[in-house]
Amino acid sequence: IGGGYIGVELAQMFSRAGVHVTIACRSRLLPEGEPEISEALQRYLVDEGVTVVAGAVYGSIDASDEGGSLRLTQAGGKETITAERVLITTGRVPNSDELGLSEMGIQMSPTGGVVIDDRMRTTRAGVYAAGDVTGTDQFVYMAAYGARLAARNALNGDTQVYDNRAMPAVVFTDPQVATVGLTEAAARAAGHDVQTSMITLHHVPRALAARDTRGLIKLVADRGTRRLLGAHILAPEGADSIQTAAVAIKCGMTVEQLGDTIFPYLTTVEGLKLAALTFNKDVSKLSCCAG
Repeated sequence: IGGGYIGVELAQMFSRAGVHVTIACRSRLLPEGEPEISEALQRYLVDEGVTVVAGAVYGSIDASDEGGSLRLTQAGGKETITAERVLITTGRVPNSDELGLSEMGIQMSPTGGVVIDDRMRTTRAGVYAAGDVTGTDQFVYMAAYGARLAARNALNGDTQVYDNRAMPAVVFTDPQVATVGLTEAAARAAGHDVQTSMITLHHVPRALAARDTRGLIKLVADRGTRRLLGAHILAPEGADSIQTAAVAIKCGMTVEQLGDTIFPYLTTVEGLKLAALTFNKDVSKLSCCAG
């Protein structure tokens, strides 16, 4: 139950181990990501034998000695899915109930997260929080980053500001999903005049050489400033390519600057250059390594 990163990673792992897996999710796979990536990833999982039941309204679970059954409703009506095991992968919440933080005057979110500001301060003076206990950015590297800021601010006058605008995230499916920055929907909601580009891996020489063209690359930019706002990769080696986009966003690069950057040939990360060029050119008509 659940089509987020935990659900899709475990679903593919169990499926490749020989288990028939059904994913039931309320909207679509990776609902906070780009819809083009969600659609493509679902297609690849289905090709491997995973069943995806999207747009479901969960009803109830009945347990038995043989396993259990999940009752849900879709647009087509009610459905019951029988399984040996039902795995809940709908996300994680902080384990903070027994800490007594509210009694100390520390504000908590409805999901149990410690409320902090951009300097890692809680609502009680002198108390800081970082990591999964805050309920946001639940990645080990962001916990380390936040803890470092909290320690520095506690000792040096609260001068350091938490900044997650260039925070990369990876879903370790095959192909991998790697993202950084704003999605197209988030950029529009933030008031940007959005322009996007997208290429499939059929245009990336590395994918052609590896004979694995599953995936796509989508870039999000501000039409006026030309600055890169987000990068979203679905590729077998996407995880090792996303940091280039993270640096580009952190440094305020435009899509033209990214497209003018020299990239090594026959690498997945070269796809970022090709996607950047796609804002102004048809890369299918370019020769090898052309810009």
